Amino acid sequence: MSAATLDLITLRRGCASCTLQQLCLPAGIGREELQMLEDIVKRKRPVEGGERLFRQGDALDSVFVARDGAFKTVLVTEAGDEQVIGFHLPGELIGLDALGTGEHRVEAVALTRANVCEVPFSELSDVASRIPGLQRQLMRVIGQSLGRDQDHREILVRRQANERIALFLHGLSERLQTIGENGQLIRLPMSREDIARFLGLALETVSRGFTRLQEDGVIAVHGRRVEILDMAELQRLAHGADNAGESRSRARA
Repeated sequence: MSAATLDLITLRRGCASCTLQQLCLPAGIGREELQMLEDIVKRKRPVEGGERLFRQGDALDSVFVARDGAFKTVLVTEAGDEQVIGFHLPGELIGLDALGTGEHRVEAVALTRANVCEVPFSELSDVASRIPGLQRQLMRVIGQSLGRDQDHREILVRRQANERIALFLHGLSERLQTIGENGQLIRLPMSREDIARFLGLALETVSRGFTRLQEDGVIAVHGRRVEILDMAELQRLAHGADNAGESRSRARA
C-alpha cells in the first residue's frame, strides 16, 4: 500500500469519525481536497453543558458542528426570558441564523457536554468554491436547517397540544435515524421545560401529553428515555389523527 493511499485512508477515518462527514465528504472528493477541509476545521475543547458557542449580536465568524452531545438555540427577550428556537443533534450545523445579517439572532447553548468542530465561515466559503460537490453539499445542509425551521413553524400552528408533542417526537426520531441512531429509542438531551418552551406550551401540558401517550401505548417513558412503541400511531397523531388515540382510551375505559 502506497504512502499516499495510507494517508487518504487515515484522513478519511479522521473525518468519518466526526459528524462533519455529511458536510466534508461529498461523493468523489480526493485526497488534496479532503486535506483542504481538514486544514480549516478546528477541534474545540469539550464544551460543558450550559456553555454558549455564541450570543445574540455576535458576528458570524464560524459555523459549528457537534461531533457528540446536543445544543439548543434560544432567543433571549428584553425581560431575560428564553424562547427555545431549535435543538441541534450531532452532525447538524449550528450558526446559520446569521447568514442573512452577519450577526447572530439567537444564542447556542450546550445541553450536554459536547465535542465541537468549528469551521471559520469565510474559509469554508473559499474552500467550497474550489471543491466540486462541496458547495452543493453545503447547500443541502443549509436546506435541511431551513426545513427544520419550517417543521417548528408547523408545530406552533397546531391547535392541539398532543399533536405538537407527537410531531416533535416523530421529527426527533427521524433526525436520529438520519445520523445513524436508533429512532425508536430516544434519550432526550433537553429538559421538559425546554420542550415546553419549544412547543409553546405550559410545562404541565407537556407532562400530561407525555403521560397520555404512554397510557395509550404509543410511547414508554423512563425519565429522559423515551421508547416509541407504536411508530405508526405516533405518525398518525403527528398529522392530526387524534381520534385513534381517543378510541384507544375509550376501549380501555
